[in-house]
Amino acid sequence: MAIITLTTDFGHKDHFVGAIKGTILNNLPEVNVVDISHEISPFNIQECAYILKNAYRAFPAGTVHIVGVDSELSPENQHIVVQVEDQFIISANNGVISLITSETIPEKVMEIDIPNINPSSFPVLNVFVEVACHIARGGKLEVIGKPFNQLKELREFEPRITNEGKSIVGNVIYIDNYGNVITNIQRSLFEAYRNGREFEVIARTNKIKNIHNSYNGIVNFNLERGQRRGPGDALALFNSAGYVELAIYKSDLKTVGGASSLLGLGYRDTVTINFL
Repeated sequence: MAIITLTTDFGHKDHFVGAIKGTILNNLPEVNVVDISHEISPFNIQECAYILKNAYRAFPAGTVHIVGVDSELSPENQHIVVQVEDQFIISANNGVISLITSETIPEKVMEIDIPNINPSSFPVLNVFVEVACHIARGGKLEVIGKPFNQLKELREFEPRITNEGKSIVGNVIYIDNYGNVITNIQRSLFEAYRNGREFEVIARTNKIKNIHNSYNGIVNFNLERGQRRGPGDALALFNSAGYVELAIYKSDLKTVGGASSLLGLGYRDTVTINFL
C-alpha cells in the first residue's frame, strides 16, 4: 500500500488538513495517509527539517512526504520534489531540503512543472497533492517536473568550533512537547573534539558537567531516594536522534515548566560546550 505523509504548520483548528486528506483519498482510496506533525511553528523551516529528518527514514522505500511549511510559490520559492534514499519529499525550495539532506546526497531534484495549474494560496492542496498521488501511483518524476540544481542552502545554524578546538558553540533548533531543548550539536561532533577531556555544557547561567544517554541517566539508583538527583533536576543527554538535548527530569511544560522555560532558552539561543 502506498504511503503519503504530511508535515505542516497548519494546526488542527482550520480545514486545511482535512481538505488535503480528503483530496488524497479521492484520488487514491487505498493510500495510507500518515500525519508526522501539523504543529510546526509557523514558517519555522529549521523546526520542520528537524522533525522530518528524524522521521522519514523510519518509513518504507517509496514513501512520499508532503511538506506544507512556507509553500507559497514565488520566483525565489520554487516547488520541488526530491528523491532521497528511495523516498520522495515534496516541498517549496525554502531551505528545508538542504537541512534534511545535510548528511546525504539526493538522488534526484526536480522543479515541479505541471501545465494548467493556477497560482493559489493553498499550493499544498492543488499542487503537492497532485504530485504526491502521481508518485504514489508509480509515476515518473520526469512527467511532473524538470531537473533542478538551485537548492536553497540554509547553514546559519551549523555549530561553530572556537577557542582553538576547546569550545563548541551551538544553537537551539527545536523545543519539544515536554519543553526539552534540542541543540544542533551532534554526538559525532562532540566525540570528535572531546579527546577524553572533562567538559561543561553552558546554557545561560546554567552549567551541566555530564551528558547522559537516557533521561534517567541522571538518577543514581544505588542511593536512597532522598539522596538522588531526580524529578525537577536539569540534565543533558544525547537524544535518540543523536543531538545534545537539555531537559528537566520528569517535568511538565504546562505546569511547573520545562527546560525551555526554567533554563530560559528559546529558539536560536546559544548553548556552548567547553572542554576543560
